[in-house]
Amino acid sequence: MRHRRGQRRLRRDRGSAHPDLRVRRLRGAPVAAQAPLPPRTGWSRARVAAEVRYLSTSVQRRLRGRDLALIAAGLTFYAGIAVVPLLLVAVRLTGWLTGPDRVSELSDGLTDVLPAQLGAPAVVRDLVDAGLTMDVVGLLLALIPLSFYGEGLRRALLRFSHRRDTMTGWRGRLLGLPVALATPLLLYPLLLAADGMASLSAQPGAGAAVGRFALGYYSVLVVLTVPLAWGYRVVAAGRMRWPALVSGALFTAACLSGFLQGFVLFLSLPLDLGAPFGGLTPVGAAVAIALWLFLLHLVLLGGWLVTQALDDRLAEGRAAAALSPPAAPAGPRGAARPGGSPPG
Repeated sequence: MRHRRGQRRLRRDRGSAHPDLRVRRLRGAPVAAQAPLPPRTGWSRARVAAEVRYLSTSVQRRLRGRDLALIAAGLTFYAGIAVVPLLLVAVRLTGWLTGPDRVSELSDGLTDVLPAQLGAPAVVRDLVDAGLTMDVVGLLLALIPLSFYGEGLRRALLRFSHRRDTMTGWRGRLLGLPVALATPLLLYPLLLAADGMASLSAQPGAGAAVGRFALGYYSVLVVLTVPLAWGYRVVAAGRMRWPALVSGALFTAACLSGFLQGFVLFLSLPLDLGAPFGGLTPVGAAVAIALWLFLLHLVLLGGWLVTQALDDRLAEGRAAAALSPPAAPAGPRGAARPGGSPPG
């Protein structure tokens, strides 16, 4: 009787999916293959390949049954509502912190860095002027559409988690507002970096070009790491371990910074954005910005999946280390070890 109960329990356990998803497998459906844990040996090429295969399998398992492009498109919709109010609030708060004249001076360096083919410098200049002239009432009103991005981010990231959430929209909006209030600490370093890039662009030589690229890339990487870590940990209620969170936020910020460099390169191309839309250039520009936002959110969601996979790897590695028997301590020199032959 006990043997039959044990067999039924074993079949019931095999019928469940990955424990992180906490859902039961349908009867007759194949069990999802799970990559074995890489061996706990020194770092070598074989172990690095095994770790990469493990993380890749974990990401693919989380993507099963979910449309990544559709989720990224939904998050892009929320970003389209919030991106302009977020920039206006960031400019206004930075102006209160450092002074409007200082922000206007540093924004001139940013307009010098951006290519002028598609009119990006004029757009940035108008955006800075509108943000610096915003009053308190306008600032408070801008927080309403700005908060929608927190809702969209929480909804999107929870699609890849087993957590059951209530009041998702309000939780996401409220938890995302601290990042908006901290934007002066993020925007001001970017303006300083843009001013330095403008100074380097005036210098000839390959060294100045490399320094300009490195300054822009790493400044964006550092600035994006903080809001990404906040979004993964707080807005999405990730509750993951700090090593996985920091590593995943840095990895995602590095990828996003590279894509933003690609966006700047896109702005330098002599394109007629209105050609596919009957000559309506504003429509073509809006579509191009939406497309780049969509690509950036694909990267953001991919970074979230990698961060979750890394957190699972750390948890399973610790569990395996706790279950493995400890090594027998070596006896003193010349003394007999347990199970060994006595010394001659």
